[in-house]
Amino acid sequence: MQKLLREPLLHFLLLGAAIFVAYSFVSKGGSGEPEQIVITQGQIVNLAVGFAKTWDRPPTAEELAGLIRDRVREEVYYREALALDLHKDDTIIRRRLRQKMEFVSDDIAVQREPTDAELTAYLQAHPDKFRVEPRFTFRQVYLNPQKHGSNLAHDAAQLLVQLNQAGDQADLSAMGDALMLEPAFDAVPTSKVEKQFGETFATKLGGLQLGQWQGPVESGYGVHLVKVSARTEGSLPALAKVRGAVRREWNNARQLEANEKFYQQLLKRYTVTIEQPGPTAQVKKLGQAP
Repeated sequence: MQKLLREPLLHFLLLGAAIFVAYSFVSKGGSGEPEQIVITQGQIVNLAVGFAKTWDRPPTAEELAGLIRDRVREEVYYREALALDLHKDDTIIRRRLRQKMEFVSDDIAVQREPTDAELTAYLQAHPDKFRVEPRFTFRQVYLNPQKHGSNLAHDAAQLLVQLNQAGDQADLSAMGDALMLEPAFDAVPTSKVEKQFGETFATKLGGLQLGQWQGPVESGYGVHLVKVSARTEGSLPALAKVRGAVRREWNNARQLEANEKFYQQLLKRYTVTIEQPGPTAQVKKLGQAP
């Protein structure tokens, strides 16, 4: 008997019986009359269009009939699943329904064309989103602290003299120690310098005089001798140069604002109770301080 109770087939049959009983119970609640399923011409056109997009050709009559039969099957299963409340507490269905409501909210928040005054005000209020970074054109020679040990400062000073004497004729590939980074960088933004050398190096770069070798300058790798030949200061561009980006950000901000208003209006229809841990359940409305 115990062996029989452990059989997967028995479990399957019991589960099927449970669903059948639940289905029978739900069905008894109905009028007994068959429900109407109508496949409209619009739905048939959509089925044909969907097929054509997938297969790059229209469906044959037989294929279209198959699509319609499958649509009917889907509708039957959909209605019966709803009758059995199979959609409740399904995470995927909940997320999909939330997504569809957010699409509705997006449609409600009809976008309008912003005025120049609105875009200018947004640009001035959010300068960090549109500011042009400082850029540097520089060359660097690397010195490995582990290789030079206590002679690092002395070796750096000697190499600095050689570099300034050689000027533009200096063969950087033959000077200093090996490093996976390039010796020359042209008009690179500060963020890229920080990413490759570190924030300390990028900050020091902004304070070096132009046109001469200087250093040592520390980085995440060790120390460098550096010659900055050009530096472009960061600035907030005029609206004409960043109009597209400002317009996108402005629209996005308005969309988020409209979506939040839509949600807050919906939320007013509900009293939200969040049970708190403890022997006595505490009740509070969403948004109240704990």
